Amino acid sequence: MEKKKQLLELLSTYCAEDVCVAFSGGVDSSLLLVMACEAAKKTGSRVYALTMDTVLHPKADLEIARKVLAHTGAVHHVLTLNELAVPEIRFNPVNRCYLCKKALYSRMLDFAKEKGVKVLLEGSNEDDLHVYRPGLLAVRELGVKSPLAECRITKKEVRMLAEEYRIPVAFRPSSPCLATRLPYGMEIDLKLLERIDCGESAIREMGFGNVRIRIHDEILRLEIDPEQLPKVLEHRTEIIAKLKKLGFSYITLDLEGFRSGSMDLKLKK
Repeated sequence: MEKKKQLLELLSTYCAEDVCVAFSGGVDSSLLLVMACEAAKKTGSRVYALTMDTVLHPKADLEIARKVLAHTGAVHHVLTLNELAVPEIRFNPVNRCYLCKKALYSRMLDFAKEKGVKVLLEGSNEDDLHVYRPGLLAVRELGVKSPLAECRITKKEVRMLAEEYRIPVAFRPSSPCLATRLPYGMEIDLKLLERIDCGESAIREMGFGNVRIRIHDEILRLEIDPEQLPKVLEHRTEIIAKLKKLGFSYITLDLEGFRSGSMDLKLKK
């Protein structure tokens, strides 16, 4: 695969010295970390894997990130951050992703500076460049490098390479910031996000792939992979019981199924 060759060559350049990798435990950052460690072995450089422990990301992310690390030689550091300490983020503005990414990457860059590291890598891929991703502006402004996107590697190709490298999260569904489950302009309630996280985890444990619980006032809109919609109806009673136990009263099923960024539809229009 020509793109794989290009990526390894690019990473060899970045890893000529010690580097930091923003590592969430998702498939994109996991592939980037594994391949960066492969490149660093040839140069003798150190790779720091930086995982953010924050209030707006699913708690399972940190546990999964630690499992992936067994496949690397990276030095792992967990950095904590409360995104809501940034006042502008509290009411979930349209540019929330930009504000969050700026806070997250600034924290990582501070760590890199402490270690004398000049380069921070992150895992955006080619597909991310063609959808609403305001966080990419922060990436560019702060000088963070995106090797997968630079080599035009798509999400499908990321998963293929992750499978080739036998990375355990090769086919793990994406797990974005929990604030993406709320409408823009709604005050971010951490207790509500915790209920959403628990609800999505409970449904995934039933064998579902992509699961999103989107909130519209008192209405819960459940997104599931379209091919699994019939399965939702088969397990309707159990799903309702699990979600009502978490305090959700009005539960609806989105007939369009899961799609990334569904809360951005009005913005796109």
